[in-house]
Amino acid sequence: MKIGFIGLGNMASAMIGGILKKELYSAEDIIGSDKSEDSVQKAAKIFGIHTTTDNLEVAQAADVLILAVKPQFFPEVIAEIKGAVREETLIISIAPGKTMEWIMEHFGRELKLVRCMPNTPALVGEGCTGFCCYKLVSEEEQAQAAAILGSFGRAYQVPENLLDTVVGISGSSPAYVFMFIEAMADAAVADGMPRTQAYKFAAQSVYGAAKMVLETNTHPGVLKDAVCSPGGTTIAAVAKLEEKGLRDAVISAQRCCVAKSKDMGK
Repeated sequence: MKIGFIGLGNMASAMIGGILKKELYSAEDIIGSDKSEDSVQKAAKIFGIHTTTDNLEVAQAADVLILAVKPQFFPEVIAEIKGAVREETLIISIAPGKTMEWIMEHFGRELKLVRCMPNTPALVGEGCTGFCCYKLVSEEEQAQAAAILGSFGRAYQVPENLLDTVVGISGSSPAYVFMFIEAMADAAVADGMPRTQAYKFAAQSVYGAAKMVLETNTHPGVLKDAVCSPGGTTIAAVAKLEEKGLRDAVISAQRCCVAKSKDMGK
């Protein structure tokens, strides 16, 4: 079984690292291509996989082909490889905005196609990936895709009409969280804490809070209420966040992100 990557950027590297760490496949089973000679050499050195600058070589060899290039390069890459991809090849696309219909239209035929949206925490093995499968993908192949996508975090299958929503809530959301951490640290610095220490306090608090939601299966509102003692410091802070419109800002930003994702697919 050969796993092929077209594109060897950060997300592909995160996926390859996860696959190897979970021992789903060996380095000998993975082949990757990139137009950048530096990216090709870096991937070969770090992971010990076979690399090339020839996309066709990867497309011809792969039993599972992962399209890990930016959306704007999809038409060019598909035009290059579409004649080399076999009927039985399972294709996984990570491009936001490019629907399964769009991808198959450019290939000129139906495919065993999985469309997914990972996020950058995959780089540290804590990714959150939403994925959907075309009707030609068997249950065994769906499980195979889930294992690959879950090797660098958590993977959840959703209908395709929710994949743009996945872009908003997980694909792009690390940026919102980074801004929140930065703002928390800025406040701590204003109150006298060294910046390096402030980032550690803020980041660990966000990480711990997220872990509580995932591991306790408790509603976030209940967890929030548990921290808010009557007349205490936390409820004072929560009241100020409500006054400043935190919820509205997050909801508006996320829905704007989803609208942009949908627009990219036109």
